[in-house]
Amino acid sequence: MDKHITERLRMNDLHTRIVSADEAASWIQDGMTLGLSGFTRAGDAKAVPTSLVERAKTETFKVNIFTGASLGFDLDKLMAEAGIINKRLPFQADPSMRKKINDGNLYFVDQHLSHTAELIRSEVLDPIDYAIIEAVAITEEGLIIPATSVGNSSIFIEKARNVIIELNLAQPAELEGLHDIYSLNEQGKRGPIMLTSVNERIGEIGIPVDPAKIKGIVITKSLDSSSTIVPPDEETAQMAAHLITFFREEVKAGRLTNELAPLQSGIGSVANAVLHGLIDSEFENLEVYSEVLQDAVFDLFDHGKIRFASACSITLSEEKMNEVYANLEKYRDKLILRPQEISNHPELIRRLGLLSINTALEADIYGNINSTHVSGTKMMNGIGGSGDFARNCRTAIFVTKSTAKNGTISSIVPFASHVDHTEHDVDILVTEQGYADLRGLAPRERALVIIHNCAHPMYKEQLLQYFEEASLRGGQTPHILEKAFSWHTRLADQGTMLEKQFSFSL
Repeated sequence: MDKHITERLRMNDLHTRIVSADEAASWIQDGMTLGLSGFTRAGDAKAVPTSLVERAKTETFKVNIFTGASLGFDLDKLMAEAGIINKRLPFQADPSMRKKINDGNLYFVDQHLSHTAELIRSEVLDPIDYAIIEAVAITEEGLIIPATSVGNSSIFIEKARNVIIELNLAQPAELEGLHDIYSLNEQGKRGPIMLTSVNERIGEIGIPVDPAKIKGIVITKSLDSSSTIVPPDEETAQMAAHLITFFREEVKAGRLTNELAPLQSGIGSVANAVLHGLIDSEFENLEVYSEVLQDAVFDLFDHGKIRFASACSITLSEEKMNEVYANLEKYRDKLILRPQEISNHPELIRRLGLLSINTALEADIYGNINSTHVSGTKMMNGIGGSGDFARNCRTAIFVTKSTAKNGTISSIVPFASHVDHTEHDVDILVTEQGYADLRGLAPRERALVIIHNCAHPMYKEQLLQYFEEASLRGGQTPHILEKAFSWHTRLADQGTMLEKQFSFSL
């Protein structure tokens, strides 16, 4: 047997279970539920799902797909277009799948990322027939060493009837030792999670498994898909500057030091760019406790700004992936990868006192945030982990550009068309125009701060007119219900949220 395989597959009894991806895919039948490894394009099962797509060319079947988050290699796109998905959860980020969801051609369950494992553990969700998990090794003791993400892999393996391992020889062997796999008991039967600092370890380096559950091992040789983030632009640089100003004010007030508090940053280009802005700041000796580590975190490492980072996955651009994985040893003592129910656990988020930075699609004048639905009805990606962090962190920060689609859409509206995070869970709102500190403010105070500090100038007068008219009607949170969503209906009818009397030249 190839020595590269024997070095990675160190439990000798499993050598006889090596099969092709096509053979493994043939075991999966119509109506089954699959638990796939993968979190934001990292550490995803690659070969068996691809074989399932090929099977769909000659056979009709549907399966439920549970993951950690979004998948790489266009797998969500390919599976959606092949018509093999009945139900998908808890997060996705693919345009083709998005269209299928919004057309009603597949069911999508949008979940807080910390909740999926609990629902599987309590047997609320359909039983998992096959867990299909990417690994970099299986130890002599039978521990499965995940690749570049942990996601929900540990709970999938624990609860699945059968397990298929994709042993990926292309993923760096040096990933072994980075993981900290900690499993929870059932609710009502568990004690505290004894994690009190970002760099602590409380679990094992791999996922335990009953070897009898491993039905097959597929050998693969593919690195992860690169991330789709784009470099910072002028607007995201301005947002980063406003956020740094806020941090400086917190230090000046004695609420933070120059080491800040552990940082969490959501997935995506805007959040990555805002975090990137810390490189040229005075803040140092930082810690990260997040669900995903993007390029900006490693840039901060390389500039000596971060001392330790804990997350659930590593998702990088192609250039940064090549650089990091070629030099993984220099980061090994500064990284931990955990299951997503630990990286996103409310108990730990509250205990560690995180500064959480997540992205909004839109915000209303009272601080309610829409993270998921365009115009209130069309799913974009999903809530992801933003709710886990916003409700429980020290300071919940949401970032968004003040306009979209060349100014035809205002990201600040009278009434959010869909609410994922209520005003009670939003502390700071940041756009390229400025930031609004909403802590301790009543609704009428929040409205004025958001309009003046965060709205684009072309929409400020229109927002103020709405608020002033609504205030005349009274109420703790003034609204004109018959006009509350007029901005969204105007966009649908006229292609812009801007009223004619408020014409503005960009």
